[in-house]
Amino acid sequence: MAAHDPKDTCLEVIDWMCAGAGGALAVDRVIETHCAVVVLAGDQAFKLKKPVDLGYLDFSSLDKRQWALERELAFNQPVAPGVYLALHTINRTVDGALSLGGAGRVIEWALEMRRFDETTVLSNQPQWVEGDLAEGLGRMVAGFHARADLRPQGGGAGGLGYTITSNALLLRGLGEVLGAADVEALIAATNTEFAAQAALLDQRQALGLGRRCHGDLHLGNLFIENGQPVLFDCIEFNDQLSDADIQYDLAFLLMDLMFRGNEGGAVRVLSGYLDQAARDFGDAAFEGLACLPLMLAVRAGVRAHVSAQMGQADLAKAYVQAGLDHLKLKPPSLLAIGGLSGSGKSFTARNLAPSLQAVILRSDEIRKRLWGLGPRQALPREAYGPDQSGRAYGQMLHEAGLMLKAGQSVVLDAVFLRPAERNAARALAGEYGAAFEGLWLEAPKSLMQARIAARTNDASDADVAVLDLQLAQDTGPMDWVRKVSDQAILKMQ
Repeated sequence: MAAHDPKDTCLEVIDWMCAGAGGALAVDRVIETHCAVVVLAGDQAFKLKKPVDLGYLDFSSLDKRQWALERELAFNQPVAPGVYLALHTINRTVDGALSLGGAGRVIEWALEMRRFDETTVLSNQPQWVEGDLAEGLGRMVAGFHARADLRPQGGGAGGLGYTITSNALLLRGLGEVLGAADVEALIAATNTEFAAQAALLDQRQALGLGRRCHGDLHLGNLFIENGQPVLFDCIEFNDQLSDADIQYDLAFLLMDLMFRGNEGGAVRVLSGYLDQAARDFGDAAFEGLACLPLMLAVRAGVRAHVSAQMGQADLAKAYVQAGLDHLKLKPPSLLAIGGLSGSGKSFTARNLAPSLQAVILRSDEIRKRLWGLGPRQALPREAYGPDQSGRAYGQMLHEAGLMLKAGQSVVLDAVFLRPAERNAARALAGEYGAAFEGLWLEAPKSLMQARIAARTNDASDADVAVLDLQLAQDTGPMDWVRKVSDQAILKMQ
């Protein structure tokens, strides 16, 4: 072996670490990616960068690997506290022996991490992303974006255009593996949609939505600990990939969930994200959805060339097809689900939204947001006065209109007790040329009472007294489809 060759030296160190670092580590597993090696030993993990230059990342020299690991430690400690611990040197003594730290010439660098349970990484458990965990994940990512450092040069048409150009170059280079015709179709469709959305991308950049993002936010970089999602492995090696539009960051997670067949999880993540993001970014959170199909397709393109480089040809081809599917834009629709408190509106909305690829707007959450409270915090009684209900419905329809205009289907989850409220929902769909359906859910009074009494950790503040007031009111002419709620059917079976 030519010890003076940096690539050979790095490979020697990786072999030495994998073999237990001269007895210093009790290694039980080694994980290898296209650009890194992670050595697992007991409750420790040591990450080394491979001496590779892939164009979008360059770890070809010792200095570059040190720089990348230093940044990886700095960027990830805030989002995964207690997981990213310290940076260590690998040294060679005059007699040629290697050591972790200690005397001798520095020949490599290793990042020490606390080992976590690999079985809880969400790429291993994509089905876990459902219900409250999915909503909490969406809200957590939105909070991360709200706290992220501004990057005025990040995002915009220039930022996404950089990745689109890079994707095209890398995909064409793999055309023999991926299928040249499909690659060219994806590139052409991406370029067409990019041209259509360039002005909006620049507008979002001007609004401050270019931030220091995670950059690689797919399920393989999330794990669950103590019931909570934890982000890790932020991109550190290329600021053009991590200083980005916040929605492009989210798009990787959504694309990954959809690719794995978890449409329901994707809907719940996106719906939770938008309700939380609206608290910090206002209407821009909803208007930006016009760019989401493009962003999903670009993310699929990234996974296509990465998978192909790792020798996973079939997976890479599937990502190319996913990218093409994301760019087959469908007309938006509006589904409004009404019914008295406890009739099963939220349950039904969450069951129906995935097939429509629709965002759920829940009036209970919007009302909390308008009062500056979290979705699970109780509102004072005055927040439910007649003027406040009109305010909540008005905001819900305003946000639904922004999404319909952006091409995004929507499910409305609200009581819709008054004819004027139901008529306004139908009129909104007509204004944007969207297909409309209204569902009015019904259930036995005893079941609605029981469901209300059993609620915990829910956005609704309605109690049995509120239900009694609703029952006493006349709903007026009902031109929506009446349906016994799915929960009522389950209860009666």
